[in-house]
Amino acid sequence: MIRTAIEHARKHPGLIPQFFFICLGMGGATLYLIRLAKGPHVTWNKTANPEPWNKLDPTYQYKFVAITTDYKNLKKEGPDF
Repeated sequence: MIRTAIEHARKHPGLIPQFFFICLGMGGATLYLIRLAKGPHVTWNKTANPEPWNKLDPTYQYKFVAITTDYKNLKKEGPDF
C-alpha cells in the first residue's frame, strides 16, 4: 500500500501535499489519543487503584482548554474518601 502511494506521488506530484497533510492529521490524532489514555482519570489497573479520580486535586484542569473556568480559585466540594 505504501509502495502504491509512492508510485502515485511520482506520477502525480500534486498528491504529495495531500499525503503530507493526511499523515500529519493521523499523527496528531494518534498523539491526542495517547494523551487521553495516559490521563490521571483513566483506570488501566482496577486492582491497584480502582478510582484514581478521587485522588485528584480540585484545581486539576480536566479539559484540554478551559477558557472560562479559573481552576485556581476552586474549592473542594466534598469529603475525602
